[in-house]
Amino acid sequence: GMSTSQIASSAFTLGTVAVLPFYTLMIAAPNASITKRTVESTAPYVALGLLYAYLLYLSWTPDTIRAMFASKYWLPELPGIVRMFASEMTVASAWIHLLAVDLFAARQVYHDGIKNNIETRHSVSLCLLFCPIGIAAHALTKVLAGSTGRSH
Repeated sequence: GMSTSQIASSAFTLGTVAVLPFYTLMIAAPNASITKRTVESTAPYVALGLLYAYLLYLSWTPDTIRAMFASKYWLPELPGIVRMFASEMTVASAWIHLLAVDLFAARQVYHDGIKNNIETRHSVSLCLLFCPIGIAAHALTKVLAGSTGRSH
């Protein structure tokens, strides 16, 4: 069988490759009907969700919860999280988590742009690796588009 290191590495690559067609379409052909149809698909979220669950299952130990919630207030603490991230499997699962959530946010930005006739290529691009900046960029773009729309 594959080692946990190979599984983590494969999952990392698989997840990354899986989301790229969606970003490519939203950026290269935002108004094409194929993009609008493809972006509606829940397939990437199901696939990434299953992959994430599998990695979580493989990386789970009885210490996982104790490591995360080490404080007496039952709040995650940084040192415990840092120790967890020493594991390739944890990093791979976190990456899959990010890919799924970032794509979900990118899709929201894309839909909002289509609905309000606002450029989203820059915001969608940022969502891939810098999601909070992508969301902020879209909010700013909407404000700027709104102010130019009113001035004419």
